[in-house]
Amino acid sequence: MHARTSDGTELHPGLNVAAFAEETVVAANCVLPLPDGVPLTDAALLGCAVLTGYGAVHHSARVRRGETVAVFGAGGVGLATLQAARIAGASRIIAVDVSPEKEELARAAGATDYVLASDGTAREIRALTGRQGVDVAVECVGRAVSIRAAWDSTRRGGRTTVVGIGGKDQEVTFNALEIFHWGRTLSGCVYGNSDPARDVPVLAEHVREGRLDLSALVTERIALEGIPAAFENMLAGKGGRALVVF
Repeated sequence: MHARTSDGTELHPGLNVAAFAEETVVAANCVLPLPDGVPLTDAALLGCAVLTGYGAVHHSARVRRGETVAVFGAGGVGLATLQAARIAGASRIIAVDVSPEKEELARAAGATDYVLASDGTAREIRALTGRQGVDVAVECVGRAVSIRAAWDSTRRGGRTTVVGIGGKDQEVTFNALEIFHWGRTLSGCVYGNSDPARDVPVLAEHVREGRLDLSALVTERIALEGIPAAFENMLAGKGGRALVVF
């Protein structure tokens, strides 16, 4: 079985999903024990989206209690980032996405405000923050336009963290004067600068104490044959995380 879109395009040429599921073996040092009190299916989310979003907030941007945060992109990683900002004690959490349908998911994850992405996104965010901009902006999309909007939404002296993985064609430009004038910090992070052995037990404690809701990140549970449709939904910006159960 191969992953294809509805028009027959193969998403991952050469990858046989069924054979991959049956034959793949990972090294012992790549496996962590399932933490107590975390359901097996929900724990699958810890391996990527949650560690990335949590790490972006707590390790890269180092969000402090009372700070304001904007999160660009309300997909799986973005929703995890919103929850992480709430756990960090952010006073205002602004979610930004191109889809109005994501608002309910974003607010359930901890967003206090929701902004539809547009040419005026930075202005809207400054209006919500006393014309200052947010202390921290986290970009979870990987597009030049959203990286630039995240930078423009950050207050003077604030931090912009890029989590999204963009292509070489996504070029972002800054002029020398604005870098001096705004004094912002722009940084990227890989996997949220996380260490699974250190961070998974911390996340498990948040789950057990009800601070982190993993199931809220899942908008559909699918079998292997549902993977092509899940890719199409992802490309269309629909829903949060699709969880493959087999």
